[in-house]
Amino acid sequence: MTTNTMSSEQWITVCNESDLTADTGLCALHEGEQVAIFKPALADELFALSNFDPFGKANVMSRGIIGSIGDAIVVASPLYKQHFNLKTGECLEDDSASLKTYEIRVDAGQVQLKSNT
Repeated sequence: MTTNTMSSEQWITVCNESDLTADTGLCALHEGEQVAIFKPALADELFALSNFDPFGKANVMSRGIIGSIGDAIVVASPLYKQHFNLKTGECLEDDSASLKTYEIRVDAGQVQLKSNT
């Protein structure tokens, strides 16, 4: 894991792109919050969501199972199996629950999240 650095554009490096494995989550610390980062084989993009499962009340989403339901690429919670849309963070089974999403990019092989500040 690389050290967090901030650029003038307010992006923070959280890991190397080479640290990511298709269909497997990675947990990174971003501005004091645990963030689950995913590189689904079904999409040519990265996704970043809160690592906190609102049903199981634990930081476990990076251990979830990647898949799809209809047109949505989702992660299933490893605890109670609720499905969350990777793009929107919405829970497919319970619209009152969602995960925070983060803007993510790759720059020169570095995975970066947009700063909240």
